[in-house]
Amino acid sequence: MGPEQYHAQSVVVAGQAHVLVVDDEDLIRETVAMALQDEGYSVSVAESGSVALSMLTPALAPPTTAFDLAILDLMLPGVNGLDLCRMIRHHNLDIPVLILSARGSETDRVVGLEVGADDYLVKPFGMRELIARCRALMRRYRRSRNLSTATVLTHQDITLYLDELRVLIAGQEVALSPKEFRILELFMAHPNQVWSREALIDKIWGGDFVGDRKTVDVHIRWLREKIERDPSNPEYIVTLRGFGYRFG
Repeated sequence: MGPEQYHAQSVVVAGQAHVLVVDDEDLIRETVAMALQDEGYSVSVAESGSVALSMLTPALAPPTTAFDLAILDLMLPGVNGLDLCRMIRHHNLDIPVLILSARGSETDRVVGLEVGADDYLVKPFGMRELIARCRALMRRYRRSRNLSTATVLTHQDITLYLDELRVLIAGQEVALSPKEFRILELFMAHPNQVWSREALIDKIWGGDFVGDRKTVDVHIRWLREKIERDPSNPEYIVTLRGFGYRFG
């Protein structure tokens, strides 16, 4: 079957959270979709990364296909799961991403987090655990959208415009992912406060986070690369060994 034959299917109900399931294995895709529907979610499915990308990309997708969560298999025909995750973050799509993979080594999990995934679940997995992780991901994304009531935050030469979702460093605009933006917002709203990895998980990812906690370190490193003059000797986000991170 050629890539042009892969297709998407949707069961969308107004008012329900909308989940995209991308997997080229029929049994897994259909089983996950049915389990999510049984839990009250609207579900769209795609058998290839290229079809999923067309459903996710704002310039290509109709407005009715906005998603609250994407579940991605890594080994996909055409665009693989890692590239699809990179593209989701490149387009700054503000949705959580859960990767499914038969590859369960620490290196594989770190790579998944490096490209922007929020959680990583190894096959074979229990359906109850999958549902629990989906609920946790969507719950903490909803919580993290309302961290601050301020509209503009400033610190030295950093200016963060909350209403516009823009960040300027010395007058130059810097593109941040949604998660990076929220971390910087939290830091700038609480200068000089020390944040442990657990505290950041609670504030940004939510207290019910069930994924790999190394995602905090990955996102901090990405953020430093974008806002620090010398990321290896940071001025803004300082590591306090044994305690966590401090901004300011």
